[in-house]
Amino acid sequence: MTIIFVISIQLYSITGSIKLLFLYRIAVDVIIFYLNYLLLVPLLLLKKKKLAYLFSVISLLSVSYYIFKLLLPTPGFTPGFIRNAPIINVFTIILIIIGLTIRMYEEWIINDNTKKEIEAQKNLSELEVLKNQLNPHFLFNSLNSIYSLTVKKSNDAPEAVITLSELMRYMLYEATNDFVPLQQEIDYIKNYIKLQRLRIANNENVKINIHGTISTQKIRPLLFISYIENAFKYGTDFKGNTEIKINISVKKNDLQFSCKNLIGNIDKKSNKLGIGMQNTKERLSLLYPKKHNLTIKEDNNDFIIKLNLNLS
Repeated sequence: MTIIFVISIQLYSITGSIKLLFLYRIAVDVIIFYLNYLLLVPLLLLKKKKLAYLFSVISLLSVSYYIFKLLLPTPGFTPGFIRNAPIINVFTIILIIIGLTIRMYEEWIINDNTKKEIEAQKNLSELEVLKNQLNPHFLFNSLNSIYSLTVKKSNDAPEAVITLSELMRYMLYEATNDFVPLQQEIDYIKNYIKLQRLRIANNENVKINIHGTISTQKIRPLLFISYIENAFKYGTDFKGNTEIKINISVKKNDLQFSCKNLIGNIDKKSNKLGIGMQNTKERLSLLYPKKHNLTIKEDNNDFIIKLNLNLS
């Protein structure tokens, strides 16, 4: 009780001694403080029993009044500074208010931390659901690609199986981490594009460009793959021409991703995003709040996605 200690020192410096009655009064005030702090506030006020709390505080003050009155010496021997002091002084009420304030602040901190923990658990649960939806979606599309090669009896089918195995290894052993090295994520993208190129007859307009220095940056896994999947799914026109341009530019912790494809095999009346793209949008909101800028638009016959990401 810092306040009591300071007052005691000041009283001693003024009077040269500390009266026994003062110590009694301090003991009563300390008891009142802890009864209010440990019992009344948590058991009554925090449980919204305001009238019961108010009655209990008044009762405490009344009890302290009678205790202090009993401790007072006879009038003839009462020192002047005690005789003129109020029996229930402002200091007691201040201690009650301090105890109330401290306990309410502590409760607010506890509730705030609990709320943050619940929100964090909720976000983790949502991310797990989104990841579990994304992985089967990716595998389904990849198997379709390999199936198309086997139907055509393509000599590239064995290479496609090996490439898929590399993709699955990354998803099973690397992408389960919270963060992955940016270089690994880009290698994963390159392998996916390699797999898709094998099934496309006219793939000369399928391009990926990487700019900037990639060294120690880390990123949340599987953020771009849904947009690239979407490009390969809809980026072929009715003549069989495929045009997809992917650019990744890195400058320190700032990453710019863009993906442009022809609007080919798509119902132009539909404004709905695919499940993978919608999941990625939700993951970005959870994983990079206020650290990303995503734009999705159509420009003439092109579907364009641009994502600016702060990796710090």
